[in-house]
Amino acid sequence: MNLNILQGFRHEVYACFTRASDALFNTVDALLTETQAQSFPELSLSPYFERRWCSLYEAFADGRIDQGRLRQVFVKYLLPAEGEPIWLGLDATSIQRPQSRTSPDRTVVYVPNLPESSKPISYGWQFSTVVLLPHQPSSWTAVLDQQRIRSEQTSVEVAATQLRELAPLLRCRPIVATDRWYSCAPFLLATEGLPFDKLLRLKRKRVLYRPAPAPTGKRGAPRKDGERFQCGNPSTYGQASGSWQGTDAKGHLIEVTWWNGLHLSKARHLEVTAIRVLHHHATYRPRDPRESWFVWDGSPQACIPEVALGYRRRYSHEHGYRFEKQSLLWAVPRLRTPAHFERWSQVVAIVHNLLVLARAQVQPELRPWESSQREASPQQVRRAMAKIMAQLGTPAQPSKPRGKSPGRQTGAVVRPAPRYGVVYKSQPKPKKRRKRA
Repeated sequence: MNLNILQGFRHEVYACFTRASDALFNTVDALLTETQAQSFPELSLSPYFERRWCSLYEAFADGRIDQGRLRQVFVKYLLPAEGEPIWLGLDATSIQRPQSRTSPDRTVVYVPNLPESSKPISYGWQFSTVVLLPHQPSSWTAVLDQQRIRSEQTSVEVAATQLRELAPLLRCRPIVATDRWYSCAPFLLATEGLPFDKLLRLKRKRVLYRPAPAPTGKRGAPRKDGERFQCGNPSTYGQASGSWQGTDAKGHLIEVTWWNGLHLSKARHLEVTAIRVLHHHATYRPRDPRESWFVWDGSPQACIPEVALGYRRRYSHEHGYRFEKQSLLWAVPRLRTPAHFERWSQVVAIVHNLLVLARAQVQPELRPWESSQREASPQQVRRAMAKIMAQLGTPAQPSKPRGKSPGRQTGAVVRPAPRYGVVYKSQPKPKKRRKRA
């Protein structure tokens, strides 16, 4: 068993902790091995956390993490060998804090998977994440960068900033797969010129345009856009640039059609390709649509059918979020300030990436009812991490007991924590007054 890569990764991560490094790294080891913890203080029960439970909260209040250096460490150890195609997932997720009135900079966040006729919103923080997508949809994603979306920012602005910061660290031109939120002109303009090919999902009724016709010489301004191309409206398709028929991994019939030379009305100088994927076996349910639309902003020499069928890798991003929130307790700690929670989010990303690197070095630990024929999950690898911790060692220094704290002075005035309201990015529309008869 060669543990040199894991040990090197751990030491370089430790060097990214510029303050309270020992307590933060003890938290990393505790989260990595304590699979039975259901709350944040329970992590202090791990034998690898060499401090008292109150040091958990002090570590994130006093600690500092060099995010730029941590990003370089992630890219250095997690990118595959040269020659392999690299797919990156880009998405945002929410951490709900509806009752946390003492937490600043909370915004309105979307809540998925609610029953119909329910209002799918809450209050909390949002995080934008760039992950390395595996070949098959699973939880084996690797976090390359993670940033909080502040109230004065949008998810598109933060996503473009993340790609701009990752671009100098990459050795190839990866494909970035996103959901429908990023298939807009601001994102395409903000990422123009960056060494990324982008595959963005489109809404079914999205409208694109063909090139504008030549000026006619008549009075008036010439046309800026050509004929409309509306997804889901066959009367606007016209002649396709190419088509392909084949089968997916399960043997189901799939048809891919694409149209070149289109553009968005607010980004006319950027030519994109609209892609239509038709699943003949679909059940017409929201999670199993018969027709899917994408926009390709990348190399014109790319194989469009191969790119379109590769979008299924993006579903791993959702599985990765679920693993981090359910197993790694990402949304559980009630840390007061956004800065504290950002440090906790970086610790969760470090543990997730440690499991990805340890996947080939550890024999997964299965429950009696879990099948050994399936691919091992990150949680199964996490159960076995305690067996190699003694060989890995830790760069953290042992704790130094300082005795019992004297506590609060007698007669000290205790002031309540300040309260903060929710920051609304867009002001609600005023209600119209009814005219009197």
